[in-house]
Amino acid sequence: MARNSKTSFEKMKYEIASEVGVNLKQGYNGDISARDAGKIGGNIVRKVFQAYTGNSYPTERKGDTSR
Repeated sequence: MARNSKTSFEKMKYEIASEVGVNLKQGYNGDISARDAGKIGGNIVRKVFQAYTGNSYPTERKGDTSR
């Protein structure tokens, strides 16, 4: 991974963490819950998808059994 893309990813990770209310610190964050880590990771996927396709990421609604 190129150095520039790694720093961009780190910046995006901390931005998203603050948007969803998760307090990340520099270095080790193994003490955050799986739910909080999932919030960050899920939002990273959503942003990357939107940047790549230009479309909003499809979201599943509670109770949706269409799949």
